Amino acid sequence: MTHSVNVVGLYVRDQDEALAFYVDKLGFRVHTDVRNGDYRWLTVQHAEQPTFQLGLFTPGPPIHDVATAQALHEIVAKGAMPPLVLLVDDCRAEYERLSKCGVEFTQEPVDRYGQVDAGFRDPSGNGWKMIGAATKLHSRQPS
Repeated sequence: MTHSVNVVGLYVRDQDEALAFYVDKLGFRVHTDVRNGDYRWLTVQHAEQPTFQLGLFTPGPPIHDVATAQALHEIVAKGAMPPLVLLVDDCRAEYERLSKCGVEFTQEPVDRYGQVDAGFRDPSGNGWKMIGAATKLHSRQPS
């Protein structure tokens, strides 16, 4: 039996705005865009990761009541959600390309711990860390 993570969701304030950002600026493509009444299931994916989807979801009915949806919008806008990580071939080159596309960075590329990383946020406030793929990410192994 195969088990894998297929969709990871992000809360966004406006799905059309998020779609334009992720497709036009980051280079993702639409995987699924369907509506059921007021609910819209919208996912994008990167061409090099065909089995993984990033869900662009708006808090609200039928999943959340109005008060919860408002609280989630505020938390996301503050950048309080955990950042996602975008692995790129060359962090500095991708920083230049995305800057020209209008992506607003919160951190320019920095050499840190043997890798180069930069930070940006999407229009809703979701944080991203962009890391050069040529470097290795090390995790601490238990002793």
